[in-house]
Amino acid sequence: MTFDQIALFVLFGIVFALLVWGRIRFDLVAFAALIVGAFLGLVPSDQIFTGFGHSAVIIIALVLIVSKGLMNSGAVELIANHLLSASRGLARHITLMSVVGAGLSGIINNVAALALLMPLDLEAAKKAGRSPGLSLMPLSFATILGGMITLIGTPPNIVIAEYRSDALGSPFAMFDFAPVGLTVAVFGIAFVALFGWRFLPAHFREKPKDEDFAESLYSAELKISKVSEDKPVAVGDLYPVAEEKDVVIIGLIRNGRRIRGFARREPIKSGDFLVVEGDPKAIEGFMGAAKLDFAGSEQHKGGLGGSSLSLTEAIAPDSARITGTTAFKLRLLYGHGVTLLGISREGRRIQKRVRHEIIRPGDVLLMIGTQERLENAFGWLGVLPLEGRRTDMIQRNKAWLAIAGFILAIAVAVAGFAYLPVALAACVVLYAATGLVSGSEVYNAVEWKVIVLLGSLIPLGQAFENSGNAQLIADGIVALTAGAPAWVTLTVLMIVTMTLSDFLNNVATCLIAAPISVQIAGSLGVNPDPFLMAVAVAASCAFLTPIGHKNNTIIMGPGGYRFGDYWRIGLPLELLVLAIAIPAILVFWPLSA
Repeated sequence: MTFDQIALFVLFGIVFALLVWGRIRFDLVAFAALIVGAFLGLVPSDQIFTGFGHSAVIIIALVLIVSKGLMNSGAVELIANHLLSASRGLARHITLMSVVGAGLSGIINNVAALALLMPLDLEAAKKAGRSPGLSLMPLSFATILGGMITLIGTPPNIVIAEYRSDALGSPFAMFDFAPVGLTVAVFGIAFVALFGWRFLPAHFREKPKDEDFAESLYSAELKISKVSEDKPVAVGDLYPVAEEKDVVIIGLIRNGRRIRGFARREPIKSGDFLVVEGDPKAIEGFMGAAKLDFAGSEQHKGGLGGSSLSLTEAIAPDSARITGTTAFKLRLLYGHGVTLLGISREGRRIQKRVRHEIIRPGDVLLMIGTQERLENAFGWLGVLPLEGRRTDMIQRNKAWLAIAGFILAIAVAVAGFAYLPVALAACVVLYAATGLVSGSEVYNAVEWKVIVLLGSLIPLGQAFENSGNAQLIADGIVALTAGAPAWVTLTVLMIVTMTLSDFLNNVATCLIAAPISVQIAGSLGVNPDPFLMAVAVAASCAFLTPIGHKNNTIIMGPGGYRFGDYWRIGLPLELLVLAIAIPAILVFWPLSA
């Protein structure tokens, strides 16, 4: 072995050890390894930072931004709300959530799909009086499985497609992953929905305590903009929608005065305000379902120079400028472009109009505006924003625009009229121009740690391959399976890749396993495509631990999972994936070139 080969093996061994250890951020580990490789001369000086301009990096970043735009438009919510219901039994609920999650993961990034559906699943668990741990893990696994169906569903598919372009001259196309990915997803989802959740520990079947679901309730005012004169609607007619979205309608305001009682039989008119009570996400959802606005909504402009709106919670200390006065007297809306939508006061209902209510120390305020204006207003008011208590406002009137733009971008790329990164970039420009994503959201939507990881490991992976190390490992695997059919070697490759992915980032796993798979195919004299496809599937199937895939990490806290809970469903699921994926790969991607 040469010095370069030994040095690269040692360097990657240290990187893997640090990634498994997990005490240092994986992007810093990868970037430090790149710099060490450059100092040792393992990576040529003109290739040190080429990974950051690699098409795989660009595609992953653009997919995340497009996913954010689709979520902001309500396009994904539109699909989910029409298909999901909290009234179904647990098995049917898990089945439907899993199918919807897998379907969305094929359209948008699977992390974004889970981020959208998890609140719906938590709400369903709350209404059903059961632990969310029974359904969150099946949902997470289903979104991971669904991501394998298309090129843009999961980063490993993007990495494998672009590696094929570098190694064989052309990438995998958008739906080349579908035959194998869809087959694996169907069987995998059937398992987690029908049997998998039953393998979880018994304590998840115990009824959770009420405090597990405690939320801050706000009294808020929602404006009725338009009412059909041909079809009068009373306040009581909105009760079913309010119940579905978990808000309570507690009154009606007309001409600046509150009508006595709950005004259940009172016909609503344009310009009226409904007084509701609920948590921020429920209020935002009810606004969308009932097609309501908020006071001063006409002051919050979007468009080319606009930014998307969000609901943010902040507490008013005794020293705050707003304490002892009202939002109306401070001209909060007209002076700062921010609306006070609701007030939470130790569970007590607000009797006056929200903007005319005198704020007391300790009140929690629900405010709406652009992120920049909210930050400025908080500083001026002297209130303290609550960490992690922000709810993005969905621009539901732009849902079909977002869908049309995304479908057009994919169609143009699939038809070969434009390179995929260019088509996705055009979609991002459209979303930014129409206010679906703000300037800050374009950057915030990107998972920069993954970008740095990928940009750092691509040059190291190329050096690893060029040094002959990939060939050494490939020869070892071929020697291990000498005399056995090629599908046995394919199985060993999948097992090794799947095991690595359970403990390492799936992108890092792909970058190492992809060149090895091509070298193995070359040594066996067979088509490299089935081996590349095997790596793509195996790298995505990280079901044994909460650290193998970000979706598994996201659900750990809300689901109340321990590290050892994942293998209960994950181990039989990975065995099932092996049993289904290998025959499917051999059918759709024959070994003979």
